[in-house]
Amino acid sequence: MSPNGSDRSSRRPMRRKLPQVLTAALVLATASGCEYNWEDFPRLGMPTPVTEEAPRILSLWQGSWAAALATGVLVWGLILWSVIFHRRSRTKVEVPQQTRYNMPIEALYTVVPLIIVSVFFYFTARDESKLLELSPKPTHTINVVGYQWSWGFNYIENVEGSPSTGGEVPKELDAIPDKYSKDFPKDAGGVYDVGIPGTRNPQNGNPGPTLWLPKGEKVRFVLTSRDVIHSFWVVPFLMKQDVIPGHTNAFEVTPKKEGTYMGKCAELCGVDHSRMLFNVKIVSPERYQQHLKELAEKGQTGYVPAGIEQTDPARNAETNKL
Repeated sequence: MSPNGSDRSSRRPMRRKLPQVLTAALVLATASGCEYNWEDFPRLGMPTPVTEEAPRILSLWQGSWAAALATGVLVWGLILWSVIFHRRSRTKVEVPQQTRYNMPIEALYTVVPLIIVSVFFYFTARDESKLLELSPKPTHTINVVGYQWSWGFNYIENVEGSPSTGGEVPKELDAIPDKYSKDFPKDAGGVYDVGIPGTRNPQNGNPGPTLWLPKGEKVRFVLTSRDVIHSFWVVPFLMKQDVIPGHTNAFEVTPKKEGTYMGKCAELCGVDHSRMLFNVKIVSPERYQQHLKELAEKGQTGYVPAGIEQTDPARNAETNKL
């Protein structure tokens, strides 16, 4: 056998093993991409989380970038490998051996994408289920009402100075399904705040009404719409959820960092969609309770209508284990 033939035969095992090694590295990187501390890596365009739940989303985001980078390295490596090891010889001009198929390569580009997608699906489904999990009795419940072109906030709380409901769910909250209203505090007259596009935060002048939240205490948001589809997005929460007429969504967060943050509608809802802004002010639990009393003193007791009227079958059609 010629020296050239010997060289080729010695390189063949390495060529056959290279795709296997790269595939194993890619699968390992994809499978472990979401299992680390988010603080050890750049946020990659995401804001600093301000709730206990937000780091889970940030870790998923960072892990997705890591897996995408691993995929890119694999693709770039295979391209460079093909360019270098399968370039045309300067001395020989014969046509390379033609094959109709290559089972290892076809298995590679079929199985690996399935593994990548399956791993992404697992982590996404796991985190989504955890983020949308509702506690049996949240510390606070706030009904967020979207309407063209601003927001209303019903603080469903027992507030001094608010009228008694007689133990019944107020008619303004009739649009909320029983699976959520059953967890409302008993006889909670509550207070409310509403905005218009021209409303401003008195502290910093930012546009929109201000939603107050207590630091370190779990808050459930019950989202309802009075007209079209909106989307409730508090930017440093790192998540948003649709506000749909005729359908109620809910999720919970535990704020952990005091400050005033930006919120907006993330669903194109009409001509003044860009003006559907609001603020979120995270304060101490004591200051939060004081704010509710201030709303009651202003006469903002009771609730604003939560949404469009629904029939009982539609309102309670969905089942949910709480």
